[in-house]
Amino acid sequence: MEDKDIKKRKFVKIITNIVLYSFTIPIGFLVVRIIFPEWGAEYFTRTQGDYVLMLVQCILGIVVLFYPNMVLKKKEIEIPSNLYLLYVIFLFCAIFLGEVRNFYHIVPYWDTILHTFSGGMIAALGFSFISLLNDKDNIHLKLSPFFVAFFAFTFAITLGVVWEVYEYTADGLLGLNMQKFLLEDGTALVGRLALEDTMEDLIVDGVGAFVISAIGYISLKYNKGWIEKIILRKKRNKEVKS
Repeated sequence: MEDKDIKKRKFVKIITNIVLYSFTIPIGFLVVRIIFPEWGAEYFTRTQGDYVLMLVQCILGIVVLFYPNMVLKKKEIEIPSNLYLLYVIFLFCAIFLGEVRNFYHIVPYWDTILHTFSGGMIAALGFSFISLLNDKDNIHLKLSPFFVAFFAFTFAITLGVVWEVYEYTADGLLGLNMQKFLLEDGTALVGRLALEDTMEDLIVDGVGAFVISAIGYISLKYNKGWIEKIILRKKRNKEVKS
């Protein structure tokens, strides 16, 4: 079992390094395109805002790639390898494939798929918070599976709303296009079309959150052990051999 865990950690580390390189390598190109927009203008048709957005996303991607491990390690909280791998792959799909490789425009429903997935991951984080907060020697609460699942669902929906507020604010302050109210050629959408990206994101956030919340409810209600495999947990001190 220990060898299997070591191999899994090595695999996750390799994938993490690949994703890290995918964020760092484009930065030089993006800086040049932003500073010298006329360079290669006949070959690169993306708007200036798109390149700024790609640069911001790549830099943030590097930060958030390692941020959870750095913060949680200090608090002695363990991230399951499977959950962290899903997190890393999600960042790769959202930032490198979505923004840098332009999958948001060229692959149908790419944004919708990612938001559905993120809604589920955030719901799993909601289950994690309940588990961690209830993991105290001086706390003896018996929470109903429905309450825990309902909290996870509403937690995911709330963070989905916060993310849309962040996108709206960033678009306004930095002239980005995170809410995809501009087409690839810079044409501004109007009316209901301009709202579609935001509303679809919120709806599928709810779908993903509901699926994981339902799975978590069944897992807790009937002691299936499913949700425990994808939630954060306190590190247990190993017994010291004499």
